Amino acid sequence: MAGANRNVYVTIRSVPVRVVEYVRADGTVPYRRWFDSLDAQVAAKVAVASVRLSMGNASNVKWFEGIGEYRIDWGPGYRVYLAKDGEALILLLGGGTKKKQKADIERAKELHAEYKTRKKARAMAAQPAARKR
Repeated sequence: MAGANRNVYVTIRSVPVRVVEYVRADGTVPYRRWFDSLDAQVAAKVAVASVRLSMGNASNVKWFEGIGEYRIDWGPGYRVYLAKDGEALILLLGGGTKKKQKADIERAKELHAEYKTRKKARAMAAQPAARKR
């Protein structure tokens, strides 16, 4: 097959993702509290991570036990903890560094479980209203 065209063309579509900070029932926002404590240089790197997630780029995320850990390979090894709700929503749960990784992961798991419980309760509360129509 001399002279045959062997080019392969691939179309890659980026799926936009909504990235939101998890707000607890009492109105506190664990991710925001952590983010606001960062110095400007670190905050800029974390903000870039959030933008990358919103563009569908989760290449720096390690997923386990229902949560994700976005790794920022800079300084003491910053981490952003998140969870997915479907394919188009990412919840930012908190952050930390490699040093406190184990405790930060446990906290993220607790927040994710809390989110799922609240979501389920909202769905259950909405069902009777839908039946009345």
